[in-house]
Amino acid sequence: MRFADIPSRLAPLQQPPDPIVINHIITVEGDGSPKTACYDIEVEVDDAYKSMVHTYLSNMHTSQELSAIDNKIHELVEQINQMKVHREFYLEFSRDPQTFISRWLASQCRDFWVMTDATPGHPEEERHAEFYNAHWTQEAVMRYFYNRISQRRQDLEHALGLNNN
Repeated sequence: MRFADIPSRLAPLQQPPDPIVINHIITVEGDGSPKTACYDIEVEVDDAYKSMVHTYLSNMHTSQELSAIDNKIHELVEQINQMKVHREFYLEFSRDPQTFISRWLASQCRDFWVMTDATPGHPEEERHAEFYNAHWTQEAVMRYFYNRISQRRQDLEHALGLNNN
């Protein structure tokens, strides 16, 4: 939270002052029976705290200084949090390196699959030759060779200076 945001965050938490109660007996001529009456009288009162905070925060020099200091504090807190994460990472590694590396590699693998939207293959099926005898493999091989030949042709034309572009 930034320093300049403190007054706006505290304002809803501040409660209005308790009402002032004045007990006074008013006698009215004629009917002598006492009557109880309650009146709400609203009185406007200047909020000294609000004007003081407004004056303090409206000073540009102070505001700029506070903003710079506040930004520095946020950067330092972020660095502390980052160092805490690094410390926990290395502490876990130091406790049990083998288990840590296994879990870390599994996590990295999951992250890779999520980032690339790739689906992990079926390793057991890919071990067998029947998997590669499917109809798509012939087209994939033809595309692969076509791309390789095109790349080599471009390299050769570039080396001989025969650019057709």
